[in-house]
Amino acid sequence: MSMSAGGTAEGEPMMDINTTPLIDVLLVLLIMFIITIPIQTHAVKLDLPVDDPNQKTPPPIDPVKNDVTIDPAGTIFWNATPIDLVRLRQYLDLTQQMSPIPELHLQPDPQARYLVVDQVLAVTKRANVEKMGFVGNEKYAAF
Repeated sequence: MSMSAGGTAEGEPMMDINTTPLIDVLLVLLIMFIITIPIQTHAVKLDLPVDDPNQKTPPPIDPVKNDVTIDPAGTIFWNATPIDLVRLRQYLDLTQQMSPIPELHLQPDPQARYLVVDQVLAVTKRANVEKMGFVGNEKYAAF
């Protein structure tokens, strides 16, 4: 007496598809794709500041307090000297190394674009400025 496990009669063809070769082919294709994909390199382009060898004057840093003002055109001034954000970061890094640390007074014009003010605030945050204050807030009462 014999027993049939598949429930089909002896001699009938098997109607199930054999997926083992399909899985083998898919795994080989996956490995080939992994090997042929180039490794992605993560590069960040940086425009590093270039020091001017002709400039021998020390930065205009006051040991007590430094004023950062922003005019309506979006120009940033450090103690009444126009600068860019890179130079601002350099000055802030120098002030944070001084002892005692000088105060930073930020005074944006009421008509200045918020984008420029936000960029200045982001630079001061990245420089870990400890002593900072806003000057001239009474000008904003009319707005």
